[in-house]
Amino acid sequence: MDNNETKAKTRQFAAKIVQLYKNLANNKKEHIMSEQLLQAGTGIGANLVEAEYAANKDAFLAKLQEALQKCAATKYWLEILKEADFITEFESTNSIQDCDELRKILFYTIKSLKAGSGTPAASAAKASPPAAPGAPATPTSPERTLTTQTIITVPPTPTATKKG
Repeated sequence: MDNNETKAKTRQFAAKIVQLYKNLANNKKEHIMSEQLLQAGTGIGANLVEAEYAANKDAFLAKLQEALQKCAATKYWLEILKEADFITEFESTNSIQDCDELRKILFYTIKSLKAGSGTPAASAAKASPPAAPGAPATPTSPERTLTTQTIITVPPTPTATKKG
């Protein structure tokens, strides 16, 4: 999976979160937690877009780390909204699975970049993502299986031109 596929996944996820937010705000009259969910869920992709324009590898990694943190926050708010009966089990499970898929992509990418290997996929193959706290051990469907090819690549560093 390349950067465009990853960005597409984050956009699709953000659109799903926006729809969930609209339902919570308009139909359930829940505004506080739904706004937190909206900020976290749409912030994942926003951080990836910002990472593309990072000045260097450290800034790039920082933006990926922020996106990973947004994944954790999104999952938290989805769990709280489910426990408070604002969203259904289906909405919760489906959205959390999507969020976990993004979390794995980000985790593998960060791990491989920090390892500094020549091939990110090789480093990612050795890495295993942190287990989601309290997550039941359920098998994933084939379309949700993460491959080691799901890596975001570091954009080239712009070179400064000397004048004079």
